[in-house]
Amino acid sequence: MSDRAQVYARIIELIEPLNPKHVPLGEDTSFAGDLEMDSLTVMDLVASMEDEWDIVMPLNMLPDLETIGQVADAVTRLVKK
Repeated sequence: MSDRAQVYARIIELIEPLNPKHVPLGEDTSFAGDLEMDSLTVMDLVASMEDEWDIVMPLNMLPDLETIGQVADAVTRLVKK
């Protein structure tokens, strides 16, 4: 399994408790539209990912990350730095 695939799988695990409506999760699932996450929930998720991989996600990066796949790509890039 590739690094990206492992990151993606773990992100799915981190999202599950924040998905009370059990929306199907996939690459194109959006945080605002599909999961209806508010900014506080998104920041909780970001904090969990930062702790999980010991990274810092720059705040100016967050508005461009709308889907689970985009977040997996970004985290994978940050982990490899």
